[in-house]
Amino acid sequence: MARVTFDTSVFITYKPARLPAGFVMSAVVIQELTAGAANKSDLQQYDATWRAHEKAGTLLVPTGEDWWLAGKVLNSLLRGLKSKAGRRASKISKAEQQRIIRDVLIARTAHRAGATVVTDNVADFEKIKRFCNVRLKSGGDYFNH
Repeated sequence: MARVTFDTSVFITYKPARLPAGFVMSAVVIQELTAGAANKSDLQQYDATWRAHEKAGTLLVPTGEDWWLAGKVLNSLLRGLKSKAGRRASKISKAEQQRIIRDVLIARTAHRAGATVVTDNVADFEKIKRFCNVRLKSGGDYFNH
């Protein structure tokens, strides 16, 4: 069974009613969804989701190593360093570095879990992928297959 996780953008755009077999939930995505909750009902839903995935062992939580490697990925992007494939990354700004930190953590934990990240934010994840070998699929491709 293939493992898959959804980026926050997927929950916002597609509002999946059911999660696929092999789904793993990112603690980072739960944090982003909770931060943007519109009301108490949404907060309760995210709390229940977090608890259910934690109990089931399907919650992807960044480890100390994930945070360390995320820092290295962000540093490489900030400095425009060469990736393992030998291609030089486009430099990103400090502001962009701060914006994509959560995406790097999603990518890193998904990679560790062997999960594919489904996202509508493919451009940022492609930048990250140069330094963190994560499998990606666009939301459009995933939901319109």
